[in-house]
Amino acid sequence: MTFNTTDPTLLKTKQHFEILDGLRGVAALCVVIFHFMEMVYLPDKNFIAHGFLAVDFFFCLSGFVIAYAYDDRMGRMGITEFFKSRMIRLHPLVILGSVLGLITFLFDPFGGQADAYSIGKVVLIFLASVFLIPFPMMEERAFNNFGLNAPSWSLFWEYVANIVYAFILYRTPRRILWVLFCISAITLAVVSYREGGLLGGWNKDSFWDGGARILFSFLAGILIYRANLILKTKIGFIGLAVLLILPFIMPDSKLNWLTQLLVVLLYFPLLVSLGAGAKLSKGLKKLCNFSGKISYPLYMTHYAFIWMFGNYYQAYKPNTQQLTLVIIAGTILLLGFGYLAMVIFDTPVRKFLKRKRKTEQFRS
Repeated sequence: MTFNTTDPTLLKTKQHFEILDGLRGVAALCVVIFHFMEMVYLPDKNFIAHGFLAVDFFFCLSGFVIAYAYDDRMGRMGITEFFKSRMIRLHPLVILGSVLGLITFLFDPFGGQADAYSIGKVVLIFLASVFLIPFPMMEERAFNNFGLNAPSWSLFWEYVANIVYAFILYRTPRRILWVLFCISAITLAVVSYREGGLLGGWNKDSFWDGGARILFSFLAGILIYRANLILKTKIGFIGLAVLLILPFIMPDSKLNWLTQLLVVLLYFPLLVSLGAGAKLSKGLKKLCNFSGKISYPLYMTHYAFIWMFGNYYQAYKPNTQQLTLVIIAGTILLLGFGYLAMVIFDTPVRKFLKRKRKTEQFRS
């Protein structure tokens, strides 16, 4: 494929679904709170024990947004320019998250295991994190696929999904997509039943579960767009945000495999359909825009500090009141840090890369 440099509309960002942007931010915040809580409490004591399902919501939302943004211009844009667009959007924060993870690993004031690793191993772990190569070799971190920045496991699968979209899915007929959708749903059901839920994907023992999770949800998002399954609703952002949070706080039970499965198979696609069709009140427009913009920086920078929090908890064993204050304060601070990462690093870097890209195209 070739890229037509004379058509600037190919690189222009399309209008956003602002309520979906807002919901992405809500989901990212729930992930942060879940990660704090899981360091301290077992699922039956964790009020947001299913917060990890926010990742499946991200995957479904991603499928919808990618189809909306690129279906009608992928053929003219070409695979190379598509990958450049996605890397400019995603990879600066992958690198920042890796750097933060390295710094907090080496200089954690509450302890850690940095002394147990040679310089060569630390460099290898860091490079694997920067280039999104799963490298589950840190035993004290449960053989996480990305020991320096745990959330990168979902970005790895996001990249895989983008590659599959560029080479296959964007030109796949809808009827074939529905077949793949049904197969992926069955696969996800098998995984959920076998593992007792859909928590997998983040470490070496559950690596392929991540593939099953994104396969279904990404396809669901694409089909919502292509089949025009957008539902007009009077439910606004606040109502949809409440609906989004509900499955994260549902009680832990022996039927997790079924309840989590139903949430991913039915509930999240429904929320994406409703969010795409809902109307945003003027008073909440700025909130949704901010929520959408901060969601990815928050998601990709918070976990370095979660490791520190875990070491703090093990070292000092704070009581419930102290713990509550620490988690509330920590969440607020991470929101602030995510904002700084956005305005000081992510936005300027992406603007620079976009300018450089346009300059190179003009010269060519």
